[in-house]
Amino acid sequence: MLRNNHPELSKYLTQCQPEFVQVNHYWDKQRDMVVAKILPGEFYMTTQNVAIATTLGSCISACIWDERSNVGGMNHFMLPITNKDAHEVNWGSREKTADATRYGNFAMEHLINCILRCGGRKVNLRAKLFGGAKVLNQMSDVGQKNIDFALAYLEQEEIIIESSDIGDIYPRKVIFEPGSGRAFIKRLDNLHNDTIIKRESDYSNKIYKKEVSGDVELF
Repeated sequence: MLRNNHPELSKYLTQCQPEFVQVNHYWDKQRDMVVAKILPGEFYMTTQNVAIATTLGSCISACIWDERSNVGGMNHFMLPITNKDAHEVNWGSREKTADATRYGNFAMEHLINCILRCGGRKVNLRAKLFGGAKVLNQMSDVGQKNIDFALAYLEQEEIIIESSDIGDIYPRKVIFEPGSGRAFIKRLDNLHNDTIIKRESDYSNKIYKKEVSGDVELF
């Protein structure tokens, strides 16, 4: 999906990995680079000089990259974990992948595996972690559950977390540059909250509806 038609953007999309072509891309004049904007349940990985952007409420994004080869990416997940087996997911389908990567354990595993397949090495991986705000008015704090999961997962995988901005009550806009490992964070004020809360609430309801109805077959 294109937000504009800059020549460098069109050129990049001819080289972009097929599974990421449908992600919303745009040319950022200020950064002088292509930016891929991901939504809840999506992830993005690149070997080129491309930034990745998203907006987070209670969701978590892990920015993971190889500090030597500069291969890296970002995920965006709503729920921390599912007990279903990752090896059974049909990763060849974008729809099936999105269904699976709404869960933190799949979102983390798939992003890391993509980085390793494209030349990254486990020993060189670094991470930055963002999101997990308490923006949804629920009995359970899904944001904190996402934080706890992400911290435990990265510790288990022995991936060093270089920095983080997690928790609190504020939504965040995140832009990550895998080529340099730089991340830019903007906390959003109350004026923006309604849109983000509504989006996450709708997405959460959609997930749970699918879980109950069985309309979506992941495996």
